[in-house]
Amino acid sequence: MLRLTDFIIDCPDTMKLAAFYSEVTGRPVKEGSTEEWAGIRFGEIELAFIRVDGYRAPQWPDSEHPKQFHLDFEVDEIEPEQRRVLALGATLRQDFIGPEGYGWQVYTDPVGHPFCLCRNKGVVWTEEGPTWPGRA
Repeated sequence: MLRLTDFIIDCPDTMKLAAFYSEVTGRPVKEGSTEEWAGIRFGEIELAFIRVDGYRAPQWPDSEHPKQFHLDFEVDEIEPEQRRVLALGATLRQDFIGPEGYGWQVYTDPVGHPFCLCRNKGVVWTEEGPTWPGRA
């Protein structure tokens, strides 16, 4: 059996980046996190941060220093989440929100990793979170 257990992000300061994503997601930094490894639990999966000496930030959209990955966060409304992540230290890089309010915005976190706030047409919000049309 194969299970995804961790999504690991390189960074220069684990606790600082974990604190940023803790605020973004509303989930606590995992007890026992250290300067070498910090994590945030999402059920069975941990979003983890590992300290890398000589860390070089991606320079999105520059392909010489590629993004390597990005995170998507589905939101029910773009504007309040945009204000919140900007106040936490994110930087807006590109806006692909259409006139009806659907689409996505590309941000970078405080150390340069890209992530998106997305609002997709047809998504229904439940107590368990968003459900997408056509996904089982």
